[in-house]
Amino acid sequence: MARLVSRGLRLGRSAIIQTGSTVSRYGLSYLMPALLSDRSVLLVAPLKVQQRLFQDQIPCLQQWLQTDKVIKKAENTINFSNFTGLLMVSPQVWLSHYLTKRVDFPDHIPTLIDDADNLEKWTRDYLTLTLTPEHWQQLQTAYSAYGNLIQEVRFHLKNNIFSHPNNPYECYLIEGEAYDSLQHLGEVLTGESPLQQFYQQSQQPNQLVWASIDRQQQEFYLHISPLDVASILQPIWQASPVVLMGGFLDGDKTANTYRETIGLTDDILCLKFSHNRQNELIKLYIRDRFPLPNTPEFQGVLIEEIILLIKVCIQRSNPIIIIVNDTPLKSQVGTTLAAEFGSRVQVEKTTISDNSILISGWDFWDSYQEVLPIPQLLVMATLPIPSLENPLVAARVTYCKRQHKDWFRSYLLPTALKAIQRAVMPLRESQGIVALLDNRVNYRSYGHQILTALEPYAKINYIDASWFE
Repeated sequence: MARLVSRGLRLGRSAIIQTGSTVSRYGLSYLMPALLSDRSVLLVAPLKVQQRLFQDQIPCLQQWLQTDKVIKKAENTINFSNFTGLLMVSPQVWLSHYLTKRVDFPDHIPTLIDDADNLEKWTRDYLTLTLTPEHWQQLQTAYSAYGNLIQEVRFHLKNNIFSHPNNPYECYLIEGEAYDSLQHLGEVLTGESPLQQFYQQSQQPNQLVWASIDRQQQEFYLHISPLDVASILQPIWQASPVVLMGGFLDGDKTANTYRETIGLTDDILCLKFSHNRQNELIKLYIRDRFPLPNTPEFQGVLIEEIILLIKVCIQRSNPIIIIVNDTPLKSQVGTTLAAEFGSRVQVEKTTISDNSILISGWDFWDSYQEVLPIPQLLVMATLPIPSLENPLVAARVTYCKRQHKDWFRSYLLPTALKAIQRAVMPLRESQGIVALLDNRVNYRSYGHQILTALEPYAKINYIDASWFE
């Protein structure tokens, strides 16, 4: 990997590298050529990754390599057009340079993008505009002559949003009359304001307008996000050579789906590392004839199976992680396990003891797995296939259909495969146990792709107590 990154920096060749591991394991592989290169290098990485590199790995590497390359972290909108050295920036600062021109980097600077698994999310979050309750109050003050219209539109939006049936995602699409009233207000209230920015973005193609709600405060927040980021990112890849690095970007070595998602259509070098079959395999438990998630029997059998798995390994000191994404089911599992195992049971806490039983959703485990202790057992209640009950997921699916794409295999399945691979990464270091309790893996056509994503593994369909000794 270090040789490939060095080649990219020297020749200005772009590449995609799938490492199959966390940045703590592969970070040195791109830092060495970056520090030894005689060219300026731009490193794009989340702040928490930057902090670890800057405080721990870079000082040791510079001493060992005997280099004095200038290292700088850019956190604000500053002109770096004449900078020479290694410049570390957050994804937001990097996107600012290309999308809003509020930051200047040297032209054609070779760019390393770490944690590129989240590139699509970074871009969508960066381009999302939000109208808060405070913005509505500011509009009342700034456009006092239209006070009645502003109140009327806000009242109409609130009634429309809160009239929807409850869903666990607490978000809803803005459509029909609600969307029309918001558009009318944007046409009337000209001038500089958050509403006008919101309105202008809504005139661009492929925008999703939606609302999130705070039921306790009885308030709503309006958001607008791009449905497709490929056309937005595509010009960036022509500006500078780039090496995209991440644990799992795509199920395929050539990363065709990932490249299509980010608009990288050029024929570039792609590399995918495989796990060592001797010391990086996981122990995979998948029980046969388990009720499917959409059946009435699933919840009861799921809880019984989780209790049985916990009891088998209860004497060990490593924590147990149980991933349940369905909010009502997560609450039910937490309540039942707390009655059985007491204070050991925690729900989405970042500070846990060695013998804790932590219940979390997929997003929580993905965000905090590197700071939590490595578990002895990871239980997946269901596959992380995005639910069509989530209005935002449904909107993405509708967009894929309009583009005549296979919405399941171009969006839902790749999202699930990436989540599964990232979830089990910590357990590969300890050859831990993964229990997958979603029997769709045995009976659906995509099941073999799920199993392929989990390779290498040793698989059984019964509880073997010797695994937990």
